[in-house]
Amino acid sequence: MKYNKIVSGIFLSRPNRFIAHVEIDGKEETVHVKNTGRCKELLVPGAKVYLEDFDGRMGTRKLRYSLVAVEKCCKSNKVDFSRTILINMDSQAPNKVVGEWLATQDYDLVKPEYTFGNSRVDFYMEKGNEKFLLEVKGCTLEFDGHCFFPDAPTERGVKHLEELMKAKESGYKAAVLILIQVEEATDFAPNDETHKAFGDTLRLAASKGVEILCYNCRVTPDSLELKDKVKVIL
Repeated sequence: MKYNKIVSGIFLSRPNRFIAHVEIDGKEETVHVKNTGRCKELLVPGAKVYLEDFDGRMGTRKLRYSLVAVEKCCKSNKVDFSRTILINMDSQAPNKVVGEWLATQDYDLVKPEYTFGNSRVDFYMEKGNEKFLLEVKGCTLEFDGHCFFPDAPTERGVKHLEELMKAKESGYKAAVLILIQVEEATDFAPNDETHKAFGDTLRLAASKGVEILCYNCRVTPDSLELKDKVKVIL
């Protein structure tokens, strides 16, 4: 997926989950943050960020810019802006990226936003007589190549895994795909320290036959593309 117009800026502060203050061309701007997660390890004062510019395409928007990516210092225990990796932190991007990828996978049908039980699953697919359900989780929490999800407790994420287990019992092929929004990812593990219930449910789902997939992404300031499989550690 590609963004229409990207500009760079310097992150200053984040008053709440939805907005941030960013210096763009020497001027402080209030911008929309396309990720309501904590992202404290990403949005560090002084970090270089990339924003989609909606100038001329405002419609009903109140803010001209949306923050979509950040250059993160490589060492998790030291703020060193001389060595950085680029992380896409747009929480709407993973479903778009996976949707583009699924379109190349020879399914007879790919349908987003499919209602199953009491949840809406990200994708429903068909291939011959087989029916598939796929839930997508975007991952931005990275430390020296090791990646973790979630970065905050997610009861909704636990509920999705429970629905996938029910789907598997009902004859569907079910999977969860962790999309790591950074290229320099070596492995993935559930973040038990932040939400052990999610990790426990993910391990239970795997034992019940739900496939756990994990891919990294090729990231540029104006694009995001699914790249390679990443090792999953449960």
